[in-house]
Amino acid sequence: MRLEQLQAFLAIAQTGSFQGAARTCGVTQSTVSRQIQSLEADLGLELFHRTGQAKLTVAGELLLPRARKICQEWQIATQEISDLLAGKQPELCIAVIHSLCAYYLPPVLQKFCHDYPDVQLRVTSLGSDRALKVLKDGLVDLAIVMNNRFLSTAKEMVVEVLYDEPIEVMIAANHPLAQYEYIPWSELVRYPQVVFKDGYGMQRLVQDKFEQLEVSLQAALEVNTLDAFRGIVRQGELIALLPQSALVEARQDSTLAVRSVSNNGHLSLPNNANLTRTVVMVTTKDRLQIPPISYFWELVKANIPSQVDLLNKSA
Repeated sequence: MRLEQLQAFLAIAQTGSFQGAARTCGVTQSTVSRQIQSLEADLGLELFHRTGQAKLTVAGELLLPRARKICQEWQIATQEISDLLAGKQPELCIAVIHSLCAYYLPPVLQKFCHDYPDVQLRVTSLGSDRALKVLKDGLVDLAIVMNNRFLSTAKEMVVEVLYDEPIEVMIAANHPLAQYEYIPWSELVRYPQVVFKDGYGMQRLVQDKFEQLEVSLQAALEVNTLDAFRGIVRQGELIALLPQSALVEARQDSTLAVRSVSNNGHLSLPNNANLTRTVVMVTTKDRLQIPPISYFWELVKANIPSQVDLLNKSA
């Protein structure tokens, strides 16, 4: 059974003749006849009495409402897809790591909302692993996350590297490590830390670094918001390794201090001992064909890396 057969069937039922159906469908009468004969062969029963005006048989009467419904659903589906390709998407859902939401992303969101006022923009702040999971499950259209080659290299995924940034140390202003301009790893590893919860890319990055150094990470507390990191570190005992973009407010807080990490010390370190993270934007190939998603993608590419460069110069 094919759609054009059902369309021919409905046209005959409406016009009362094969000739009228041919005019309605824009094909020859013989084409309509072949379509109906094929449909009847599939069903095993005749659909029309062929004496004078084409009238529906019992089987035809049974098929009629269902054929209407099928064709209507097809018309709705094709219209929705056409609207999608024309940029008439009702909403755009994105998942973003916490550190981008407060600083880098707002100008992009404002520009998108101005240029696509009819698209409801929904932004969810998530850890990288969770953000990529909801993207793969189709719950969001696009994710901006810390790179994870195991999660973002599937064939259907498109990955755009946005920027690399250093990982720095946040400490209380009166912490012993505040005396250093660049904190040696040999000193850093001696202190307990507050870290991101399991499932966050930053936790995995820090844990892998300590394993590389063959020392134990003293993870005293797990949290998942930057406010919580600042509040806990401010108490004076715990320290935190965080990306530079997550430390904007900490730099402006007189009760906190931010320091870079030095390779100097007594630990045996490889040449690439600097700790950094790579932030990427991820979506699927089919989504990039949809105008609002493609436009947001280009907005991020054009704006966020330049904002990172400005922050690096001012840091």
